[in-house]
Formats: sequence, structure tokens, C-alpha cells
Amino acid sequence: MLKPLAERMRPAKIEDMIGQSHIIGKGKALANMINAKRITNMILYGPSGTGKTSLANIISHTLDMEFFNINATTSSVSDIKQVISKSNEISNVNGIILYIDEIQSFNKKQQQTILEYIENGKITLIASTTENPHHYVYNALLSRSIVFEFKPLGTSDIVKGLQKAIGLLEEDEFDGYTINYEKEAFEKIAVFSNGDLRKAINILEAAMFSLDISEDMELTLVSSSIENGLDIKMISYDRSGDNHYDILSAFQKSIRGSDVDASLHYLARLIKAGDLQSITRRLIVIASEDIGLAYPNAISIVKACTDSANQLGFPEARIPLAQAVILLASSPKSNSVLTAIDRALSDIESKDIGQIPMHIRDSHYRGSQNMGRGVGYKYPHNYENSYVHQKYMPENIQNSKYYTPADNKFEKSAFEYLNSIKKKGV
Repeated sequence: MLKPLAERMRPAKIEDMIGQSHIIGKGKALANMINAKRITNMILYGPSGTGKTSLANIISHTLDMEFFNINATTSSVSDIKQVISKSNEISNVNGIILYIDEIQSFNKKQQQTILEYIENGKITLIASTTENPHHYVYNALLSRSIVFEFKPLGTSDIVKGLQKAIGLLEEDEFDGYTINYEKEAFEKIAVFSNGDLRKAINILEAAMFSLDISEDMELTLVSSSIENGLDIKMISYDRSGDNHYDILSAFQKSIRGSDVDASLHYLARLIKAGDLQSITRRLIVIASEDIGLAYPNAISIVKACTDSANQLGFPEARIPLAQAVILLASSPKSNSVLTAIDRALSDIESKDIGQIPMHIRDSHYRGSQNMGRGVGYKYPHNYENSYVHQKYMPENIQNSKYYTPADNKFEKSAFEYLNSIKKKGV
């Protein structure tokens, strides 16, 4: 029985790897280490189907090292110790590579077990993860490893891999057949696979076995064959992982940068993922953090849009959400609210702020005046423009300034008015 096509596609040499030229291309760090046959502990970080396991296998074969592969989602400390016990065998003269797939699934104690053995050189660790290792890997283990980031494969790389896969299909499953294909069909698969070569190969394999065979032993793969076999493109999205925060970060930064189209693009990604809560929370934050007093009504409109979205649910929620995004992205921007409150909080955390002035303390109880509370307080509404000169800040930080108006029509107007009544004030 033949192995799955994706498994048969695994490269045997570094030259056969598809993609990742930024780390394994000629003259690049990892390529140089492999060619010199001197490797260190490493963590391969990146999306699924980008070549992490294949590269680990290539390293072990190139360096003629014993290779042990465990998956952290199904393994335990005893599995690690079993591998370690083999490090004393004479046959492993070139050493042992312990490859741990999805290392983020190991807890701190399990990762510490590995640390002891990589310290004494009994094993060389190659770990892979789809999550940011700086968030999920134990710091001591991380500091003893080099992190290499794998990128999603581009369309041209996926197409190159699919062309190679067609060759294998002609040799094995479709021996004696002529396989024709449209380049557009491969490009369609590349789009649907979202940078994952393994997924692309699986799509190709399924599409090929669904084709009608002509009388002259020909198979033709066209773009419509791919579309008919797939319902929806899956977007990489994990609500607790890096991808979640990367999309939200790009979403907010695009709105802050007044790029309406990019903002809608990242909104569409979030909608596809069905993450209504993250969208609505982020939009309300943006209304105050990035638009703020440049357009004070923005938060009211956004709140109405997000409330509507929550009532409607998907798919209709996409409409008020898009309204909120377009409004925010095209509005004037000001972060004066954010910087003002952060400056005030910084004083609380770093300075001796002193006591609240006695005249503005609570005086709504019997005996408060005998304690000096509220004595001398001037009620601003009794004065022209509802303003009177009076000290409000604690003595220790009386000269602190937190709010600086941004250069926009509303804030400039409001600040000019405030300055004018202060000049006229008693």
C-alpha cells in the first residue's frame, strides 16, 4: 500500500526543500550549519505544512545522527526518558536528535526534563511549534536554542510543489495515464491551501481521484474541478494564539493609519473566523484610543454599530461592523485621551502624590467641617462661565500636566475656550 502523497513528497536533501530560502538558501545561517555538520539546539517556528518536520529529518540524515520523533500533544516525560536512555548506546556515535513536534503542548516540568539532557550534550534538540516560542517555551530552554521562523509558502512555491506531486502521481497511481492541468487550477489550490504545502497536496490528490477518465487514458485538471471540491477557504486563526493577535494588531493599525481598504481586509478575516466579540471590543477601544476627541461622537456611533452587530449575529453583523470600520478609518485621529490617562497613571505609580486638598474632600456628613473637609470650596456654577480659580491637584504634584490637545478642529476649539474662561475667571 502506497504512503499518502504528502508523505512521499518529503524531500531527502536540503536542495529539494521548497520555500524557506531566507533560512536554508545558499549562504544562510541554517544552511551553513547543516553543510558544516555542526548544529545546535533549535526551535523551528511557523505554520503547518511549511517544511519543519522535513528539515529535521534532512538534518539527521545529513549528519548521520540517530533520529527520534515524539509529538508533545500525545507524549509524556516517560517517552522523553526512553529516548534519553538510548543516548548511552555505543551505536549512536554521532549523537541523537530528539525532534519534539508541537513543543508548546509540553508544560514547564516536561520542558525542564529536556533541559537537563541538552545541557550535558546527550541529545540535540530540534523542536517545532506553530505558536510563538517566546510565549510558550520555557525561558531556560529558549535561551539554549536558536529560533528559526518558517514562513507560509507563496503561490509560486506551492505551484512548484504541485508540479512535482503530479509527477509522482503519473509514476504511481496513474501509471500509463496522461495528466493535463491548467496552471489556474494549481493557483486555485495555492489560494485555498493558505501557504500550507501539505494541505495543497491533499487537495490535489482528492481532486485527481474525482476526475473522469477519458477513453484515451487522459486526465485533465481544470480550475472548476478545484472549486467544485471545496466549499470554503480556511483562514488560519486560533483565538488563543499568535495569529489571533497578529490580525487584531493589523486591524487596529490599519484603522489608525487611515487605510480604509486594509481595515476592511482585516475585518473580513475576523468575520471569516466568526470572532464577533474580538471585533466589537477592538472597535470600541479604537474609537477612544485612536480617534478620541478628534471626533468625540465616533464612540457613540461605533457603540450603536457594535450593539446592532451583536443583536444581528453573522452574516448580517458584517454590515454595521463595516460601517463602524469605515467611519473610524476615515475619521480624524487623536491619541490625546490615551496619552493623558497614561501620564496620570504613571504619576500614581512612580511619585509621592500627596493628599487630596481639604477643600475638595467629601463634606456630606455631620462633623465634616470640624475636620476641615470642604471648607473654602468654591462652587463653579456660582461664577461666570461656571469657572473660578481654585486648586484641585494634590500639593506634591500641583504642576503636573497630563492632557495636551492634538492638532484637530474640536480639541483646538475646546482648549481655546478653556483658556479664554480661565483668563476671565475670578
